Amino acid sequence: MSRRFLLGLSVLLAVGLLSYLYADSLVFLFDRIGSDDYSHGIFVPVICLFLVWQARHRISAVGTEQSWWGLAIVSAGLLLYGVGEMGTLYVVQHLSLWIVLVGLVTGAIGMRAAREITFPLAYLLTAVPLPNFLYAGLSSKLQLWSSALGVGCLRLIGVTAFQEGNVIDLGPVQLQVVEACSGIRYLFPLTSLALLCAYLFKDRMWKRIVLVLSSIPISILVNGLRIGMIGLLVEWNGQGAAEGFSHLFEGAVLFMASLGLLMFEMWLLARVHPMGAGTSLLEKFTWTDDGPRALEGRGLRSKAPTAKRQPATSTALFPGPAYFCSVALLVPVAFASTFLTERKEIAPTRAIFVDFPMQFDGWVGTALALEKQYVDALRFDDYVLADFRSHTGQPVTFYVAYYQSQRKGQSAHSPQSCLPGDGWEIVAMNGVDIPADSGTVRSSVHANRAVIQKGGHKQVVWYWFKQRDRILNNEYLVKFFLFWDAVTRGRTDGALVRVSSVVGPGETETIVDQRLLQLVSAVEPELNRYVPD
Repeated sequence: MSRRFLLGLSVLLAVGLLSYLYADSLVFLFDRIGSDDYSHGIFVPVICLFLVWQARHRISAVGTEQSWWGLAIVSAGLLLYGVGEMGTLYVVQHLSLWIVLVGLVTGAIGMRAAREITFPLAYLLTAVPLPNFLYAGLSSKLQLWSSALGVGCLRLIGVTAFQEGNVIDLGPVQLQVVEACSGIRYLFPLTSLALLCAYLFKDRMWKRIVLVLSSIPISILVNGLRIGMIGLLVEWNGQGAAEGFSHLFEGAVLFMASLGLLMFEMWLLARVHPMGAGTSLLEKFTWTDDGPRALEGRGLRSKAPTAKRQPATSTALFPGPAYFCSVALLVPVAFASTFLTERKEIAPTRAIFVDFPMQFDGWVGTALALEKQYVDALRFDDYVLADFRSHTGQPVTFYVAYYQSQRKGQSAHSPQSCLPGDGWEIVAMNGVDIPADSGTVRSSVHANRAVIQKGGHKQVVWYWFKQRDRILNNEYLVKFFLFWDAVTRGRTDGALVRVSSVVGPGETETIVDQRLLQLVSAVEPELNRYVPD
């Protein structure tokens, strides 16, 4: 009774400390799980607990013991927590929490017993949301693929349809495949289910891998079919058919259809080079207490007889000192986290963009305003958006979003995720060197250059990230130096700078590049007042 009491008390203490340490990231996690894209996440912990309960006999067979490896794993997870807190990355904190949980389990039951529940522990990761920049990039690609598949389905049945980026043109009606229709809300749940099915499917490893990988094209194809069906309904019944109950009903029905395709694939795989004669799919795909070893002793893995494994005995105290030390380690880290979360960042002195000049060496600008929905989504602290015109040529759109503190969930967004949209599509992506002015001390800027196209219209876009005194063009480097400067300098401020212009009639991309270079050369020396080094 005393051991059970100590175990229960330590579990409550660990839950309380972890809730305190990861409060912000857990709020973010539950908020994302509440969305349609990650709605499967609420079931993942329940499934993992059930799989652990399934494995109870295997755990009993190998025996439980204390393991100091648990303390090492917990220490690594807490170190990663510090990285995530300083670097303001939710995904790092989610990974840190998972590592700490694995460490506590390992410290409590030992390495051998922990190996018996490797999959349930790893399966928890399927509830972790992707980082925003990866999610946005994946979503934009899925929008284009789904649009192309939808148009293909419509043409196959004789409906005239054209694609312009993520817009499907049906003549009198245009359908925009927005982020919510990209297919991500099919992809994540179906991939998670495919992993679970592969674990329960007692067959050769290559079949399990094929099963998991096939969930990706299945989800994309089914979403393309759904968009084609919506386009057909709009063609027959008008714009209202793309909204409301019918839209949701199609999504639910086709998701069940995609799950049915997954099960049908398992049925086919079970008949390709079967592991043992007379083994049915029900025997291969079954809930048993023996887990992955369910078919051992049935002649499916080896015809040699296997000796019945005797339960292992352990004289180690349960829970042992290794587990209690792992829990105790959370206490000082919880106290130290108070200083991390409440640390004061240095806010550099800067001018505000409302005073940004609108005249530069022959360029005259007109200030523009972003719609509220974009302001709420981008979450910057200050910005400038203006169209600059010279005496000749097309205007150049100049946009800078400044973040005084790039904390969790508030940082510069990559234009790669927002340029595709409203029918625009990225057709080329490379780099461009912007030479330094002779009167400045800065070196040349290596910016990203994107060419986007919509029908017969084309734009050239340059963008880069000004992060403190660094000019960066890589989102991953932005995150790295965000962490580094937060630790060494106490600063996480920075900005995204973007300039773009339309390729006018009779113009080439080279002419547009020269126009962008002229404006950047004129504006850049003034920019340091508003985005300081």
